[in-house]
Amino acid sequence: QVQLVESGGGLVQAGGSLRFSCAASGRTFSNYAMGWFRQAPGKEREFVAGISRGTNTLDANSGKGRVTISRDNAKNTVYLQMSSLKPEDTAVYYCAADYAFSYGRTYVPSTMAECDYWGQGTQVTVSS
Repeated sequence: QVQLVESGGGLVQAGGSLRFSCAASGRTFSNYAMGWFRQAPGKEREFVAGISRGTNTLDANSGKGRVTISRDNAKNTVYLQMSSLKPEDTAVYYCAADYAFSYGRTYVPSTMAECDYWGQGTQVTVSS
């Protein structure tokens, strides 16, 4: 089992920035590729960004350069930095882990089905 705990959400004005953290425990963090997803009210959960076991990253087109994902294996933590926030970014943001030991260090998860473990989510509300 992998336990994931997100933090960093909250209320922010449009145009502002937030940095989310996801602390992992329970297994060897470096064996997992990581992802961030979000779910807005009344909508399906969607991919935001992912990072491989190494340094490869991928983000959804909706991020349009506003999203940066990174990881610190020494701290068992993955981060998501979002800038120029918009009201449509309001959602619950989830961290997810994909056991990727056999996939190498470049594989990046981008779908919910690929992810094995999920955090409880952190709420972000962007006011206009």
